[in-house]
Amino acid sequence: MHSPALHLVPPAILPPLDPEFRPASLAWSSFLKVATVPATLAIEQADGSVFHHSFRVIDPAEPGAGPTNAFFVERLAKFLLWAWGGWRLHVAGPAELATHLARHYQETAPGRFDSETIGTRIYGQPISVVGVASADKLPPIRSSTAPLGRHWNGCRIGFDLGGSDRKVAATIDGKCVFSEEVVWDPYFQPDPQYHFDGVMDSLRRAASHLPRVDAIGGSAAGVYVNNRVRVASLFRGVPPPLFESRVKDLFLELRRAWGGIPFDVVNDGEVTALAGSMSLEQNAVLGLAMGTSTAAGFVTPEGAITSWLNELAFVPIDYRTDAPVEEWSGDVGVGAQYFSQQAVGRLLSAAGIEVDPGLKLPERLKHVQSLMAAGDPRAARIYESLGVFLGHGLAQFSAFYPFRHVLVLGRVLTGPGGEILLEWARRVLATEFPSLAQQITLHLPGESDRRHGQAIAAASLPMVSPA
Repeated sequence: MHSPALHLVPPAILPPLDPEFRPASLAWSSFLKVATVPATLAIEQADGSVFHHSFRVIDPAEPGAGPTNAFFVERLAKFLLWAWGGWRLHVAGPAELATHLARHYQETAPGRFDSETIGTRIYGQPISVVGVASADKLPPIRSSTAPLGRHWNGCRIGFDLGGSDRKVAATIDGKCVFSEEVVWDPYFQPDPQYHFDGVMDSLRRAASHLPRVDAIGGSAAGVYVNNRVRVASLFRGVPPPLFESRVKDLFLELRRAWGGIPFDVVNDGEVTALAGSMSLEQNAVLGLAMGTSTAAGFVTPEGAITSWLNELAFVPIDYRTDAPVEEWSGDVGVGAQYFSQQAVGRLLSAAGIEVDPGLKLPERLKHVQSLMAAGDPRAARIYESLGVFLGHGLAQFSAFYPFRHVLVLGRVLTGPGGEILLEWARRVLATEFPSLAQQITLHLPGESDRRHGQAIAAASLPMVSPA
């Protein structure tokens, strides 16, 4: 009899501090060995873009097939929604697949969170599920790409807003003349003036190192359309009325304060990928930033970006039902708990590292990094575990992103632990996914770029006409 638990395969290389980790990459490999019935999910965006993903499910006539198929299809749909984005799911395959997904988005707390956050707040309508008889009845694939950044003329400021610090850089004709980071705590601040004042302070600090300011580019966690905030964890503490009246146009307000100069803000994941592509001088780059949460972006083999969300903080990574809970969505086993400061924080106890319970994540990370610098093996085991998570995460991502290069950066990678993390990720790929290991290259930027690379790349976002 089939059941989801039968496919929760332990990895060959266990994370030293999380041996119960059951990666989606191996679960799908096991599931597809017994799945024989074709199925396709098509995800539709508000502009008419449509993306397809084909797979197989177990024959519904087999005992236990229903719950097993439902589990895997829901986890897959969640991945597609947060990675690619969209509000309408078209399901070709056994009819019960669409029925289960529709109930999930209406009746479960994680499903309703996805429907409200992705559907309503980003695309303007709740997630809708449509079942079709066969794949030829699905809407055809339709997509678009666009260039991003790489403009360096003039005097520019770039900023990168994270959950624990904000970074800023000043550039003159592409040369960085100043960069710094300032600690802040935006997540649960109810007054958006806190956010406005914080960004303005960083911009003024950078401007003091320039003869003039021609343009400002920003990188921030969340979804932004035409410089307007659609949804962003940075503002999760702001009450809805204030979000509507002040936060949505916060960056337009900042632009006005700087005299209406070119001012562009995009998702931090996109800037992560842009920074990677520029530093490597390569395309087909997946950028992954491990900070307070997880940011990701993708530069296509042609050097453009897509309309995808790339919010890998919310995609399912670990398929065990008792995996760590993500605090905002309430779902389990998603990326933020494996590729961020949150992952470091939750592994402290297992590593035998005691800290003050009131210590916030950035300070906990600094403590681990100081132990790592001192050669403490307990800290090393944290990075080894993160490396196992990353190796399996990249194997999973490769089914959806045609990348050849992976640039990993962010505060978590600072110090010698970053090298250990990548070493273990490469070890996982070579052991479990040898063909993939030969196709992709993992990169760690220089120490400064790990922390400030996104802010510098963000400075290149706005186009400025030559004088």
